[in-house]
Amino acid sequence: MAMPPLQAEFFARMADPQGVRAIFEHLPGVFFFVKDAHGRHIAANSVTFARFGIKHERELVGAMDEKFFPAELAQAFREDDQMVMRSRKPLINRLEVWYDEQRNLDWFLTTKLPVLDKDGEVIGVMGITRRDEDRMRHHDVREVTAAVQYARKNCDKNVSTAELAKAAGVSERHLHRQLQATLGLTPHELMLRTRIQSAAEALAKTSAPIIEVALNHGFCDQSAFTQQFRKRTGMTPKQFRVRNQG
Repeated sequence: MAMPPLQAEFFARMADPQGVRAIFEHLPGVFFFVKDAHGRHIAANSVTFARFGIKHERELVGAMDEKFFPAELAQAFREDDQMVMRSRKPLINRLEVWYDEQRNLDWFLTTKLPVLDKDGEVIGVMGITRRDEDRMRHHDVREVTAAVQYARKNCDKNVSTAELAKAAGVSERHLHRQLQATLGLTPHELMLRTRIQSAAEALAKTSAPIIEVALNHGFCDQSAFTQQFRKRTGMTPKQFRVRNQG
């Protein structure tokens, strides 16, 4: 679709075509990135550099995700990128557990969009990763907040949807709608991801055996824990611990 003349003229007059991305330097807690169709990093904001453990953009340009992440996690990112480029549709608010700029584990929402050239061909993907609280501030989510707080306080067991709804003071059906609207999660998935997040912190900060971490977070055995952990982080608990205990 052609741009309106006024809009086209304005962008054509800009001295720096990349000037718009400067705004991402002034959005606290927001990680911005651009990658080409081959998965090579093209640009990012400074907090993304800190997240990757580098100081300058020149260390980033041309690098693949494998330089900064374990192979399994890099592969998961790549699959998401390819899906976005192939479908030409954005990936909106994918909930992930990862590190913030202070290297603390927290929940983040990732959004990715395809990047098109002047002929309308897909040449890459761009996106942002941000804390989920930013999203929740824009909704009346008192019930959701109560559910999240209850989930975090009881991450040592497998809480039922009925118990979670009771803690939030609403029906199971209402809680399901609220969680889907604000976090894009079912009550079961909220509880599961909360347990995974807490378990990830235990793996990173303690030397407790993996089976002990699994049992302490409501998983019946290490196999079930590994399956769910890998599905949501892109790596096994052992790989996560090796990666993050340094």
